Amino acid sequence: MKKVLLLNGSPHIHGCTSTALEEMMTTFESEGLKTELVHVGNKEVRGCIACGRCEKLGKCVFDDIVGEIAPKFEEADGLVIGSPVYYGSPNASLIACLDRLFYSTGFSKHMKVGAAVVSCRRGGNSASFDVLNKYFTISGMPVASSTYWNQVHGFAAEDVKKDLEGLQTMRNLARNMAFMIRAIADAKEKYGLPEVESNYFTSFPDGK
Repeated sequence: MKKVLLLNGSPHIHGCTSTALEEMMTTFESEGLKTELVHVGNKEVRGCIACGRCEKLGKCVFDDIVGEIAPKFEEADGLVIGSPVYYGSPNASLIACLDRLFYSTGFSKHMKVGAAVVSCRRGGNSASFDVLNKYFTISGMPVASSTYWNQVHGFAAEDVKKDLEGLQTMRNLARNMAFMIRAIADAKEKYGLPEVESNYFTSFPDGK
């Protein structure tokens, strides 16, 4: 059974972001996909210190939620990252987690389907949405879209439940993502995955 991992970057377990993700989970399950939700925003997560130890260890040197998420991410066919908006950006704890998760893990993320979901009271959604999508696009992960930007609005969970268009966007997003996961699996069996080149790494070490 295909699986989608969802990360809740909000410190509030039953808040606005959770409401959006739960709407997606219900749809995923109706589409026959397995889901797992991990709460990140309520954990103590330190940022990357660029120590480079992950290159030798095969994992991040710090033992926290990142190490717990890594094998779940490797096993999953899709990843949904949800975050509230703080000062026009995703939750800092979530960003710290994602930086280390994507950088320290050596397994291929190629063709895993990604989707970002953001929530706010009024503004900042588009900027936060853009930040989260960059994790997918640097990793060869196709990005799922919906019938509007993947966002919900509200100050509390009860407000989000009244955002009928936002919840509709979440359901359409989940259906599109489920389709992409199944389509990629079928194409992989029929054609194989696209070749990934990795011979060049431009850093201009000679200063020219």
